Amino acid sequence: MLLLVVWIAVVVLSLVVLGALAHGVLGAFGRLGRELQAAERDVAPLLEQAQAAAARAAALQSADERTPARRGAHAG
Repeated sequence: MLLLVVWIAVVVLSLVVLGALAHGVLGAFGRLGRELQAAERDVAPLLEQAQAAAARAAALQSADERTPARRGAHAG
């Protein structure tokens, strides 16, 4: 009879420990998701600026390729 009580206590304690671990892991995943969303909000303006700068650089480069070379203009 005592052995049965011990086994029941072990099972209950194991379930409590596993529940606490699951709660901690799920909470950590929730916090990680919130942190990622906040990071994306923080980075969005910088990403837009970088994309705009890349578009301007590409436009300038294509404009330079269309204009005649000016290497001989200052050789003089």
